[in-house]
Amino acid sequence: MTVRVMLISPAMNAALREARFAGDAALDASGARAARLAAPHVPDADRMVHGPSERCARTAEALGLQSVDEPSLYDWELGRWSGARLDEVSAREPEGVAAWLGDPSAAPHGGESLLGLCARAGAWLDALTGDVRVLAVVEPSLVRAAVVHALALPPQAFWRLDVAPLTLTELTGRSGRWNLRAGRPLTGGPGDREAERGTP
Repeated sequence: MTVRVMLISPAMNAALREARFAGDAALDASGARAARLAAPHVPDADRMVHGPSERCARTAEALGLQSVDEPSLYDWELGRWSGARLDEVSAREPEGVAAWLGDPSAAPHGGESLLGLCARAGAWLDALTGDVRVLAVVEPSLVRAAVVHALALPPQAFWRLDVAPLTLTELTGRSGRWNLRAGRPLTGGPGDREAERGTP
């Protein structure tokens, strides 16, 4: 029995454009437009879920998905850093940011460590069983953590994985044996790519 897990990263919003930590905000106009254009390119699934953030919920809606909220797929919990920009936090807490980037067990912000995030993503992934196709709209942090867990990568590999808005990352297999198909854009042509960049 093979599980196929299709992870879609949500569309652009203001928090992502400003490089804010875990900034939960609605999609901006170009993000919503890009998601609507991507809707015809979303693969079929037996089960559809989305993370509880506003960004994930609105992306799923714009993609035309009949998905349900999955509470365990919340974004990386970054405590007091949530909503702040990386440059602001780096100026205010340089030692804390250095520890966060260098030690996967560190949580200087008072939230969740990288190890905790990867364990949470992995627990959800490994609980999926049977011959089923699951589609989930989740924050980029969850996509990266799921890949780290599935491929048994060292936690530091998380920082080397980039997940662009509205990309599809696929994991197939089962607990302990997953194969990866790296992220690809949910777009169908040049017009879609222009919309994703925010071109009027």
